[in-house]
Amino acid sequence: MAHFAELDENNIVKRVVVVGNDVSTAAGPLGENDMHVDGETWCQKFFKGGTWKQTSYNHNFRKQYAGPGYIYDVEKDKFIEPQPHASWTLDADGDWQAPITYPTIIDDGVDPSVWQYSIVWNETKYQADNNTGWEARKTNDDAAGGYPAKTVYNWNGTAWIAE
Repeated sequence: MAHFAELDENNIVKRVVVVGNDVSTAAGPLGENDMHVDGETWCQKFFKGGTWKQTSYNHNFRKQYAGPGYIYDVEKDKFIEPQPHASWTLDADGDWQAPITYPTIIDDGVDPSVWQYSIVWNETKYQADNNTGWEARKTNDDAAGGYPAKTVYNWNGTAWIAE
């Protein structure tokens, strides 16, 4: 199956549709012609207008599979995911980067690991203190009645510190 993203006037993905590989194009069946303009033209005719770009479910072209809200970068000919947090910036490869490097300690350090840190970005903490942002909970630290874990840890750049 071929997947096509419909773009709005700002090149933001409105929706993604699936089209059969057997659809005939001037260059042969659609399934044999990744990123071929004939597939995009077929979508325009079938859906009665719009701007369409083919996207790869397997990430074989245009960087990644598009979804609603993704941005199509015309110059780089790739899809960029929406900005995950206000403080994150886009790098040259089209990936969003946190203002603080991802933690280097992600588990208990034994092989095989017994527990891991469940790590997430906390934009509110970052906005309050630009030296923080990554927080985690240990996967083996069950709260009464289950997850989420009781203790929250904050990354200080070299270690996890319990709140």
